[in-house]
This record gives sequence, structure tokens and C-alpha cells, in this order.
Amino acid sequence: MHTPELWNDMNGAFHPASAPDYLPPSRLRALQLQRLRATVERACEKVELYRGRCADAGVRPRDIGSLEDAGCLPFTEKTDLRDTYPYGMFASGLHDIVRLHASSGTTGKPIVVAYTDQDLEVWRNVMVRTFAAAGLHRGDIIQNAYGYGLFTGGLGAHYGAEALGAAVIPISGGNTERQVMVLRDFGVTAICCTPSYFLHLIERAEAMGLDWSELPLRAGIFGAEPWTEGMRARIEARTGIRAYDIYGLSEIIGPGVGTECEAQAGLHIFEDHFLVEIVDPETGEPMPDGEEGELVLTTLSKQAMPVIRYRTHDITRIIAEPCPCGRTLRRIERIARRSDDMIIVRGVNVFPSQIEAALLKVEETLPHYRIVLTREEGLDRMQVQVEVTESVFSDRVREMEELRQRLAHAVEETVGLRVDLRLAEPHTLERSAGKARRVDDRRGA
Repeated sequence: MHTPELWNDMNGAFHPASAPDYLPPSRLRALQLQRLRATVERACEKVELYRGRCADAGVRPRDIGSLEDAGCLPFTEKTDLRDTYPYGMFASGLHDIVRLHASSGTTGKPIVVAYTDQDLEVWRNVMVRTFAAAGLHRGDIIQNAYGYGLFTGGLGAHYGAEALGAAVIPISGGNTERQVMVLRDFGVTAICCTPSYFLHLIERAEAMGLDWSELPLRAGIFGAEPWTEGMRARIEARTGIRAYDIYGLSEIIGPGVGTECEAQAGLHIFEDHFLVEIVDPETGEPMPDGEEGELVLTTLSKQAMPVIRYRTHDITRIIAEPCPCGRTLRRIERIARRSDDMIIVRGVNVFPSQIEAALLKVEETLPHYRIVLTREEGLDRMQVQVEVTESVFSDRVREMEELRQRLAHAVEETVGLRVDLRLAEPHTLERSAGKARRVDDRRGA
């Protein structure tokens, strides 16, 4: 498979207008079909799981005559990647693999992912385009606070930013006071981290006397966890930066599957490297553009570990309308929830993002909350703990109770359940340098 090179002039400046982001749709679809056929052929030839499943489904690589025929291919689930641990999904020999990453493995065996030299070039390619979509360029100074190591976020952002021509500060996660010092002293113009960690960084920075208006910081590249428009509004209002949502997952490539552009109106999927489908999460049947469903992804240029029709469990929809930025890549709506994040309380389906959206409608709250699930006498109970501002948390019992009732009512209206809402003092709920842990389910304890 041919991998497009990065589009640089003789001075090393990236020109996004010359990227595949702007290909005519007919040319983009033709490229996708060519790469889809090659991917399926490689997967069936090299990976036992795909060879067996395609044979069971009666599908051969030469049967794929259109992109719609991808719907005849078998799905891949996360359990497939765990069941073939560590190397069973590889389509390249170890002598051709130059990088291995793995998931945290908190719910079982870790998922191991592999990259050839060409795979790393593709990864740099999509990350360069990610940063360019947010208006970053050569000369920017990017503080990379994603975790380095087996997690794909840190190195994925690092090498993409370097290929863009920016200066990268590989600070990784944690050590928040040092993060603030670097942010202030190094002239940082963009930061990469999870949105929940940046909220924590905002608190520490302001406690240390930092004035955001005095910094050259203008952009945050936030991903690795779902977050809401309400959280974006809080971040931008507090700091004056533009907060951009990015999307990726280790099983597909890492960060760089999709990104917001400066229009902040959905995430462009890099369709020259990833085929996107939306299916009904219950039946697996395809959904038309504009209808909400589960995101399914197929890699189109991955050598070491091609993945066919991977069920992400992320819930979104395709935005078919043209984007004001001029990119012809289709967009998906920002992902605020996952089908496997759903919690069932007394028969009602609840998503943490619904709780967050309800809480952030009330100005006196901070975007830090925790959902605690317990079971008493066979009945599920949900407690929502939310931090409130310093000015609100006081001895004025009546005002505190009025705020608590307003928040409880907002949550009840949103999810249809009465909850035990507790107000917490600022800085008392647990913070994380990585993905935020919002739900504490103690029902099985």
C-alpha cells in the first residue's frame, strides 16, 4: 500500500490545503476502496482469526466491489484482541515490527498493538493533520502532557508535533506544579492532555497565581476520554484558549483517527486511512448518515495489525453536511458517551455524560463530580457528588440547600431518576493525570 508523504515545502512548512483532507469525494472513495480490498486480502492471508471468520461468512477479498460491501465482513470486538494476546492479530512478522504499545489491561489482558515503519509514518501523517486542523504550525511550542510509555497518547502526539515542525516539551502526565511552571516559563502555545486533567491544571495554576491572559497559550488538544460541550465552555471561559476535541483508540492507531478543525463543529475522520460506519448497537445493522449509533472502524493502511470493522462502542452520528473549513472528510459528532459506559439504575439507562451536562448547567458548580452506586435492601441507589465554588460552599445553610435541590432537580429532569445529591468542597474529589474515573459502582461489593 502506498502511504502519502507529509506535505512540506522546502522550508519544512506544512500546507494543509495539499493534504488528502481536501480530496474530491469521488477520488477519496476510490482510494478507500482500493485500500479496503488490500487490507482484507492482507488480513485474510496473514491473520488466522480473519481467515476463519471471512470463510465462515462466505466473503472473499475479491468479492468487495464497493465500500458498501464492507457490511458483509465480520465485526471485530475488543475480546478478540484480548483472546489472541499477545501477537495473534499481527499480519507482519516480528522482524518487520518496530514498535509495540499496549492498553492498561485494567479489565483483563492488555491489548497489544504493533507498528511497522510505514505504520508509524501513517501515524505521524494523521497527527500532523490533527495539529494543523487546530491552527498549529512550525514555531509553536507544544506541551505534551499525555502519558508516555505503553499508552499510545504520548508518543503519538509527540512524533506528530515534531513532524509538523513544532517544538515539543515531552513532560508526560502528573507533577502538576511543574506543569504550571513549564506552561508559564517556556512560552507554551498549545497543550495536549485529557480534558479532566487540564481542569485540574487550571485549579493548580490559579492557586499558584497564574494569570492566563499573560500566557501565549492559545490551543488545547484534548482527548482520551468523553467530554461535553459544557466542559469545553468552562475551559475556554476560564483560560481564553480554544479547546479542540481529538479522537483515537489504540486498537486502530492511537490518537489521530479524527479531529476537530477550527470550526469546532464535529470531528473529521481521516478517511483515507480509516473507513467509518455507524451501526445499530443492538442489531449491528447500518444506520443512515445523521442517525445516531455505534461507531465502527476499519483500518485502510495498517500493515502490522489490520483491523476489520472494529466495534468501538462509542455512540455518535455522521455529519454529512459540508464543513465551513472546506475539508471533504466527513465528520462525526463529538463522542459524549459509550454504549459500554451505560449504567442501569432501577431499570433506567444512565450515562455519566448526561449527569455532567445537567450539573454544568448550574454556574455555581465545578466540572468535578463522582457517581457512587450502592444497593440497599435489594434496591439500587445513586449518589452524585459534585464540587461547588469557594464562594458557594459556606455556612449559609439555606443557600446551600437551595443549590443542592436545584442540582438534584436538574439531574432528575435529565435522567428521570431521583438521586442523592451531595455538595463537595472544592478540591476534595479525586483528580487524575489520565482518564477521569467518574463512576464508583459498589453494588457488587
